[in-house]
Amino acid sequence: MTDLEGVDEPAFAALADRHRRELHVHCYRMLGSFEDAEDAVQETFLRAWRRRETFAGRSTFRAWLYKIATNACLDLLAKRRPEPATGGEVRWLQPYPDRLLDELPAHDGDEPEALAVARETIELAYVVAVQHLAPRARAALILRDVLGWPARDVADLLGDSVNSVNSALQRARAGMREHLPAERQEWTGAEDDADNRELVRRFTEASVATDIDTITTLLRDDVRFAMPPTQGLVVGRDAVLASWTDDGYPQMTGFRPVPTAVNRQPAVAYYLWNDTEAAYLPLTLDVLRISGGQVTEVTIFDADQFPRLGLPERLEAGDE
Repeated sequence: MTDLEGVDEPAFAALADRHRRELHVHCYRMLGSFEDAEDAVQETFLRAWRRRETFAGRSTFRAWLYKIATNACLDLLAKRRPEPATGGEVRWLQPYPDRLLDELPAHDGDEPEALAVARETIELAYVVAVQHLAPRARAALILRDVLGWPARDVADLLGDSVNSVNSALQRARAGMREHLPAERQEWTGAEDDADNRELVRRFTEASVATDIDTITTLLRDDVRFAMPPTQGLVVGRDAVLASWTDDGYPQMTGFRPVPTAVNRQPAVAYYLWNDTEAAYLPLTLDVLRISGGQVTEVTIFDADQFPRLGLPERLEAGDE
């Protein structure tokens, strides 16, 4: 395709829609919010249609859309979040369902390194770390290290020199090292990791039973806990357990867990028995990061995330 001359709006929409999921994931990495990423993709398609005459075939249609999407994210960040995240927590963070990540096209699908990059750069710890970077440095990092764009193409997109892009990339990588977990190479295992699955099972059972003693043995001593959009990051086993105790968790009963997965991490959707409804109603989504045979991070999201994950609105008493 060298230009879009003569392409009507329905045909253009069909061409662009082939790239919707990967553009959405790209915007999600940039923004940390599923909903903001949806806004950015819609804006991308609108801009692309209005500016279709600017596509002259010098790059692929896909790369052209990525350029528009990146600029849409930068504009959104300038408007909604002029300052990056601070302090290790991101209040606007939202999870990304694995069932939607499964829709991604396999451009480099059979390459183990590409698969590892795709997994590691969608996990919550990576997305949180990215939110601490200045927007343009963030774009440079994602375009270069995740998408593998040449520095010259990134410089063209950002309107900078190659030297400026390389300098920004060095600063971004240093910032990522500051905010990423130290055990980067021991992130959540693959789906066939039996040890991890067993750990998640034990943690889930202990959580349903509010068995604090068992939970204590499963948490690493420097475990991190966050609950977006609640402000604050809690670090350390004792501090995390104290936080849960103060919130009344040990006295709660009537949980029903449903296993799921987001951001290529194990997650558990918890429902709580409601006498009035005579059913289990959505409570929280707990996302786990595991390394070294222990739970290293727990991120808890509100039940408003359940519909996006395709989870039921309620569980009846007899549901198993």
